[in-house]
Amino acid sequence: MASTRLDPIDRMILAELQADGRMTNVELAKRVGISAPPCLRRVRTLEENGYIKGYHAEVNAKELGFEVQVFANVGLASQAESDLSAFEAKCKSWPLVRECHMLNGEVDFILKCVAPDLSSFQTFLTGELLTTPNVASVKTSLVIRCEKDEPGVPFEVLEARLLKDA
Repeated sequence: MASTRLDPIDRMILAELQADGRMTNVELAKRVGISAPPCLRRVRTLEENGYIKGYHAEVNAKELGFEVQVFANVGLASQAESDLSAFEAKCKSWPLVRECHMLNGEVDFILKCVAPDLSSFQTFLTGELLTTPNVASVKTSLVIRCEKDEPGVPFEVLEARLLKDA
């Protein structure tokens, strides 16, 4: 379902839930200007149609002892679909890999990894990632600091585009 098929209330519901997924349905309904029963029906429809993938708490990695964040650019020897899928499946099994994105360009994948310390990441790098079949190259970048980490999408950009197209 394309975003243009969502009406303004659906988009407001998504924006509000993206900002605060813990609010009650009553509060959500109040914020978007409808009563609670139709609001709940809309939320369930948005979930069923895949607009809402899930709900989670945003935890503080550093407070939990994960001091190291690394981006790993991975090049594969073969880009056959079976090899790409095998690498993606392997990434899903690695706890330190929090995100895995296939790219177009010089590298095939970028992985966002977190680890308690550099030693733990190095153990993963040399014992797991570099020894994985079909991995031809890995270049890593250690994150020094993160100024912005904003999940989701910018609803204000979507709304501006929809107004322009109307």
